[in-house]
Amino acid sequence: MANRNKRDHQNDNGKMTVEEAGRKGGEATARNHDREFFEEIGRKGGEATAENHDQEFYEEIGRKGGEARANQSRDHDDNKMSRQEAGRKGGEARARQRKDNNK
Repeated sequence: MANRNKRDHQNDNGKMTVEEAGRKGGEATARNHDREFFEEIGRKGGEATAENHDQEFYEEIGRKGGEARANQSRDHDDNKMSRQEAGRKGGEARARQRKDNNK
């Protein structure tokens, strides 16, 4: 078992795999940064995405998210708005918000 575990984290040449390096880097980042750091990079990423995509992009991801969510719980119908509809409306609302902010 020890040999297998070691082999899973190393290439044939004995060096660390990309996956292992990524895991170790992620763990180090989590140890070295606080919640505000992750909130800030999330905000920056969201702003960059908003600058690079249009209304159709947000409508499409909202629709896809709503469909995926609806497929997860088809048998839970309690007279509420479907998750698909909520995703579509969320995508449209975000697109309108972006449009209003660009005026």
